[in-house]
Amino acid sequence: MLPQVAADPALQILRIERRLQRERAARLEAEAIAEKGLRELYEKQQQLALLETIAAASNQSTSIEDTFDLAIKEICKFTEWPLGQAYIVHRSSEDLRLEPLQVRYATDTDALQPMIQATTATSFACGEGLPGRVFASATPVWLQHLAIDRNILRADAVAACGIKSGMAFPILVGRDVAAVVEFFSYKEQEPDAALLTLLGQIGIQLGRVIERKQAEDRLIHDASHDGLTGLPNRVLFRDRVNRAIARAKRISGECFAVLFIDLDRFKLVNDSLGHAAGDDLLIEIAQRLNGALQQDSVAHTLARLGGDEFTVLLEELDSPDKAMQIGELLIGTLRTPILIGGQEIYASASIGVTNITGTEESSETLLRNADLAMYRAKSLGRGRVELYDTGLHDIAVERLRLEGSLRRALANNEFILHYQPIVSLETHDIVGFESLIRWQRGPGDLVPPGDFIGVAEDTGLIVLIGGWVLSEACRLLAQLQAKFSRPEPLTMSINISPRQFIQPDFIDQVRRAVSGAGLEPRSVRLEITETVTISDPERTILVLKALHDFGVRISIDDFGTGYSSLNYLHRLPVDTLKIDRSFVTGLGITVEGTQIIRAILDLAENLKIDVVAEGTEHEGQIRQLADMGCHYAQGYYFSKPLPSNDLEALLDSSAPHSKVTARTTN
Repeated sequence: MLPQVAADPALQILRIERRLQRERAARLEAEAIAEKGLRELYEKQQQLALLETIAAASNQSTSIEDTFDLAIKEICKFTEWPLGQAYIVHRSSEDLRLEPLQVRYATDTDALQPMIQATTATSFACGEGLPGRVFASATPVWLQHLAIDRNILRADAVAACGIKSGMAFPILVGRDVAAVVEFFSYKEQEPDAALLTLLGQIGIQLGRVIERKQAEDRLIHDASHDGLTGLPNRVLFRDRVNRAIARAKRISGECFAVLFIDLDRFKLVNDSLGHAAGDDLLIEIAQRLNGALQQDSVAHTLARLGGDEFTVLLEELDSPDKAMQIGELLIGTLRTPILIGGQEIYASASIGVTNITGTEESSETLLRNADLAMYRAKSLGRGRVELYDTGLHDIAVERLRLEGSLRRALANNEFILHYQPIVSLETHDIVGFESLIRWQRGPGDLVPPGDFIGVAEDTGLIVLIGGWVLSEACRLLAQLQAKFSRPEPLTMSINISPRQFIQPDFIDQVRRAVSGAGLEPRSVRLEITETVTISDPERTILVLKALHDFGVRISIDDFGTGYSSLNYLHRLPVDTLKIDRSFVTGLGITVEGTQIIRAILDLAENLKIDVVAEGTEHEGQIRQLADMGCHYAQGYYFSKPLPSNDLEALLDSSAPHSKVTARTTN
């Protein structure tokens, strides 16, 4: 066993010192770790407190500005950044731009005034400056050295304020940038990943505020605007009219007016082309009306009440007559055809105008008055402007009474037909008749069609009335043909209303009426107006061809008074053009009337179709028409429209050729 060597005291002391150093280093390291952990914990607590403060404000606030104001202030205090600014995305013309909000935080307003002024005066397009770059990328942008950055736009202000660095982050709604918030520092701040993460979370909270506000704005807009055209609806329009009424009561001398616009024959488009085409037409008309109002630069509100009804509130007019002038302007803007689904559609409108005097009780009163004036415009021929007067109220009451009476008349078989001869200008033979409806309201009370057809059209009763006319006229023609046989059978011209023509079973109605009466289809002539031919040209062509193939003949009534259908007249299976009485009246009196008739006759000759002149009253007219090559005529010169029991006597008086002389039946 070896003897133990005594330990060296110096070596023992060295070992103890080393151990103590290791223990001290370990303690210092532990303390440093603990301190770092505490510091990180504190920072996280501060970040969490900042996020909670902004989140609470975002959840409670209904104001974008208030929420952004608090968020920017708290972020600047947390980061010790001296300046923060918010921007909102705004549509300017066709471009989206960032517009500065009146929401900012500045530790020293005077020192930072150059930057504040430059920011207030600048909007940023996508990609421009610090906010624009965030807008373009939808991600945060951190610029540590602003002095060397070439895409600042506010470089002079940055230098004047001594700003060294800046950063900005987006506020997203979904995937879209709705706003941008930027901050600046006097130091060259390095990018901070943790801070960027925190700001991203704050951006989510601020985005929710914008999203709620957008949803609220959409609800308010949808509740007060028309979903199809985007125009104000009835609710918003009534509110603005009521305000105008209140203002008219306060301010003497200012002129206001309400216009009620109703499209003429819009139902024809809807029924024939479909509701989608009808919607496209309404959108185009809304744009045209709005464009015309913008051109005049008068203060206005254009609204759509529903269906094909539009209204306009005009304010700050320089004279009461101005409203009528604007009404004429709106009528004019619809004269150009509208292309819908590859087809040209001619639209027109009837407009009623009422001035606001300040004595009206409500918007409903004004709308009713303008509506009454609009109906006056329709009754006077459509496509025109009429001004309200107090007598129109009585007319409206009479109109309601008339509608009820018409329904009873239809149920009680009070309608009758009169017949006007159509005469050959070459032989003066009666070749046929035109059936014309009358209303036998009571003994000795015979109502002409002009007094009730308009109401029948508007209410849809014309469809039932037209069906009765078709059957009754065919029935009588069969009787006349059986008694007055001739090589060329007598014909019957029957007027077809636009609403009747667009009925899905119209072709079947004609076939049943003609076949049921035992007639040769070629002796029946259906008279349609130019308006019918252009409302839906393609369908019109198909229907007329089917009728023509069946054998009936087609006449275009009042030719030349409606919209020109010359561009596709050659495609229509038309047998006859009827010259309107207004042109015949001007024959030999005005150069224009004579020229129009000559042009119609030349057109008919080229197309190999017949012409009938309506409204002939004088011998001179008959001679001129014959000299110009017109084939047939009808009018008081030959005979007024006669009841059915007088026709046999008229035909008997000139048998076997049924020739008539001037005014034989007057």
